[in-house]
Amino acid sequence: MSVMIRENLENVKTKMEASLQRAGRLEDAAGLIAVSKTKPVEMLMEAYEAGVRDFGENKVQELTDKYEQLPKDIRWHMIGHLQRNKVKYLIGKTALIHSVDSLRLAEEISKEAVKQGKDMDILIEVNVAEEESKFGVSLQDAAELVERISRLPRVHIKGLMTVAPLVNAPEENRKYFRALHELSVDIANKNVDNVSMGILSMGMTNDYEVALEEGATLVRVGTGIFGMRSAEEI
Repeated sequence: MSVMIRENLENVKTKMEASLQRAGRLEDAAGLIAVSKTKPVEMLMEAYEAGVRDFGENKVQELTDKYEQLPKDIRWHMIGHLQRNKVKYLIGKTALIHSVDSLRLAEEISKEAVKQGKDMDILIEVNVAEEESKFGVSLQDAAELVERISRLPRVHIKGLMTVAPLVNAPEENRKYFRALHELSVDIANKNVDNVSMGILSMGMTNDYEVALEEGATLVRVGTGIFGMRSAEEI
């Protein structure tokens, strides 16, 4: 198994480098998040031993359970939809919350961060493709949401995130990645206090190469590293 994970990681990194090269970007312009949802701690440890330090989880309970069991130099990313009543469990354990899509959620994160005396970095999730099944603020409303959240104490906006549609041809998602990148440039140009647009979290196993060509700085790869999820994991 460990050979598979190590080989998969090398394969993903090779493809990432090629994509960055095609786009004329620097080799270290983007980072990799290993999406480890539903995967056992043993598999995460194999990826860790192969050099991975950034892991993404969809569920708060799973993230906090794994946090307790794994090395403390891991950077945990909350990439799934986040309920306000679960926020308190993430502060201090999570390097970055990718899925902030409302002022109310941001206010709860701020409240808990203030209470615990810690700062929390977040990304604003944008539903670029306007899929009804997905969470995220619309492209049109994103800049206003960023400005409102920017005033909250102990919360720091570091960029944007999107979950693109599941498509057969990755090329179909290029327009969504390009639109998110353009939005990040527009927001950056406003020079809002407490807002950085340094992170663009976009692209998954199916389409991360296209995302990198369009400016992604973090890609979220699960299947490409750990293999297909079994039926009971889905």
